Amino acid sequence: MRAFISYICDRSPLRKSFMQTKTDALTKLFELQPHKNDHTKTFSMKKIAYLFALGLTLTACSGNKQQMMGADNNEFAVETVETGAADLSTTYPATIRGVQDVEIRAKVSGNIVRQLVDEGDFVKAGQVLFVIDPTQYKAAVDQARAAVKSAQTAIRTQQLTVNNKRALRQKEIVSQYDLEVAENQLQTLRSQLEQAKAALANANDQLSFCTVRATSSGVIGTIPYRVGALVGPSTQEPLTVVSNLSQMYAYFSMTEKQLLDMTRTSGGIEAAIREMPAVSLVLADGTTYERQGKVSAVSGVADVATGSVKMRATFDNPHQILRSGTTGQVSFPVNKSNAILVQQKSTVEIQNKKFVYLVDKNNKVHSTEIEVMPQNDGQNYIVTKGLSVGDRIVVEGVNKLKNDMQIKPITPEQSAKQLEKSMDHMAKKKMPGQD
Repeated sequence: MRAFISYICDRSPLRKSFMQTKTDALTKLFELQPHKNDHTKTFSMKKIAYLFALGLTLTACSGNKQQMMGADNNEFAVETVETGAADLSTTYPATIRGVQDVEIRAKVSGNIVRQLVDEGDFVKAGQVLFVIDPTQYKAAVDQARAAVKSAQTAIRTQQLTVNNKRALRQKEIVSQYDLEVAENQLQTLRSQLEQAKAALANANDQLSFCTVRATSSGVIGTIPYRVGALVGPSTQEPLTVVSNLSQMYAYFSMTEKQLLDMTRTSGGIEAAIREMPAVSLVLADGTTYERQGKVSAVSGVADVATGSVKMRATFDNPHQILRSGTTGQVSFPVNKSNAILVQQKSTVEIQNKKFVYLVDKNNKVHSTEIEVMPQNDGQNYIVTKGLSVGDRIVVEGVNKLKNDMQIKPITPEQSAKQLEKSMDHMAKKKMPGQD
């Protein structure tokens, strides 16, 4: 019978609240059945016996459960605060860009007649990349040059006229009016010459634009247009992108709260940037880039949608291992020799403030606020204020605690053994009659 009771108690689907079970039992108890010999109603003896056994079972379950709760309710794992070396890191998703990604676009319309580079080639500033058909632009230059010559000839002719008018005016053969008209015509022709020269210069510029050159040194990116393609200033995609890969920018975002914590500790954005340690770059394959970088800039405007702030870390890239447009993770290290570490599961967060439960000499717990560094590894905090070496804190089940609650301290090892023992007991539990 004891084995059967134990089996019933250990099976969660059979665990009902005491009040509900009592109600069900009373209902069954007062059910009447017709007797075979008369029309009166009597209790079924079998049912009474069943309900009696059920009552004993429920009573035993209730007693056992209370005993278990009484044994476990007050036991909490407690640790003594100590100092030690902390080697933590916080990672942020990052997008990698060259320090200078220059779009190469066509300034004139026409068909590409020559392509002198390919994707991935390293080019220097001023190097020819593409040639656009220059035929119509050469014709425009010739036409503008002819216009300049014509204007110069007209000016020379008009200058002779003005000189002649001046001589005649001195002899008073022509009026002052005639002289001034001639001089004004000369000025008009000179203005036309300047316009013709400007048109010639513009035509030469247009012709020069047919030869597309790199404006900076770097590596050629994707080339969407090949020989024969019609391109122009309004073309949606650039002819290519030249990326300066000598240094790379890793752009990542930090929450507003993390940035505020960092700036409060350092005394401002500029000071925080100076005090930030060297960062690492974790590549897409999980490896760490061979060179460390430095946070070089923080955006002055936060993202309205996410509340995050974009930041930039700079990495040297002498061997061009890093490529523009790739992704990775920026890792912030935190190295302290005498740091107070607490597990994150040991803390309670209320209104962006963190608390731990201190245990006094009478084994009563007290909620205590702590301050931590913004960098963490997702499992531990580095405490900067609120705890001292030698303090005892609860490290498990803190969500069940209340101020001034009396507890029975146990070690984390004891807690782990109890949990393991309980799991083994449940796994070995068998139905009565089973081998």
